[in-house]
Amino acid sequence: MTLTRKLMTTVASCAVVGTMMIAATGAQAQEAEFKTKQAGDFLIRARGIAMVPAEDTSTGDIATGEGKLNNDYVPEVDLSYFITDNIALELIAATTKHDLKWQNPDIDLGSVNLLPPTLTLQYHFMPDKRFSPYVGAGINYTIFYNEKSGSASSISYDDGFGYAFQAGFDYAISGPWSLNVDVKKVILDTTIHTNVGGTPRTVDADLDPWVFGVGVGYRF
Repeated sequence: MTLTRKLMTTVASCAVVGTMMIAATGAQAQEAEFKTKQAGDFLIRARGIAMVPAEDTSTGDIATGEGKLNNDYVPEVDLSYFITDNIALELIAATTKHDLKWQNPDIDLGSVNLLPPTLTLQYHFMPDKRFSPYVGAGINYTIFYNEKSGSASSISYDDGFGYAFQAGFDYAISGPWSLNVDVKKVILDTTIHTNVGGTPRTVDADLDPWVFGVGVGYRF
């Protein structure tokens, strides 16, 4: 399956889940009072996310071919603070695990865990409405850990900074509770150091993952 089809499938799945959740609570929500977004609020969310790395993940000196990282699906927690009614800071925390396969020639390069805390500055449109979309941008620092070398003798990844862009919406249910759908694009590069067949190799990897999330939020 190509990356485009993977993205379309993931986006469609998130949209369907979000629509079903909104539809299931819509009738009650229209009658219930809800808390509007206000300066000084804290918002904590729990999401389920799909982390989808770029299809062409790496280039380097391992002969020819390219590397492929698989997708991962994990829970995520984030915390937002509203500086004004419209402007908020959001800190995202989650960890994912990915297998790395080199193709042409085929080499199993094991697996690695990613811890990519991300801080974004957001602008929330219509903070006093039940449906409140937002956009954001920020920075990311990714820590690679628990590396498994697979067929290689050794493997390691350079930690580093990246950029993040996001868009999403909150849909108020009742009181401080809301539903959330969120999409992020993280510009994330790393250098992979490995030893294959007794020869040290270096691979520049452009991971650049999409992160799709659906969850619930509580403001206090």
